[in-house]
Amino acid sequence: MDRYEPLRRRTIALVGLMGVGKSSVGRRLANALSLPFRDADAEVEAAAGRSIPDIFSELGEAAFREGERRVIARLLEGAPHVLATGGGAFMNPETRKLLKSQAVSVWLKTDLDVLARRVSRKTTRPLIVDRDPMEVLTAQAETRYPVYGEADVVVETGDAPHHTTVDQVIRALSAYHAAHAQ
Repeated sequence: MDRYEPLRRRTIALVGLMGVGKSSVGRRLANALSLPFRDADAEVEAAAGRSIPDIFSELGEAAFREGERRVIARLLEGAPHVLATGGGAFMNPETRKLLKSQAVSVWLKTDLDVLARRVSRKTTRPLIVDRDPMEVLTAQAETRYPVYGEADVVVETGDAPHHTTVDQVIRALSAYHAAHAQ
């Protein structure tokens, strides 16, 4: 039997702060498990017909979060896949409940200094425009970490290459599935 087969039975939803690698690790994880990959942010942009920075500036964060919730609900109705969620998606109680009931949630957790270095290189993150990335990430960690802690699996990634993180996630998911096998 294919040792990864149990991991392909449910959607694997990656959660965590911006810059942790949900999209880049997610693509590689999907490839390793022969699953489709979906990026909630890209799906929200496609559904809205505009970029996330534009959604934030034109409609506000609340409208973005509502669109994100609807998109994730739609994606979870489909066949199992690897889903990279936006950093704030798991904070929405409805979205969190959906993810917990229809997916295996994996919190990718990395040191804030690593994240600050990564996100400061991108200009497409609306929550850090004209702000100190470390300050924003510290505030987010304080509010989000207790909620991210509700994820089914937690993987401390450090500043490892993506392929190392993918291996860590597969090992953690395998252990989770072994512990929860009926």
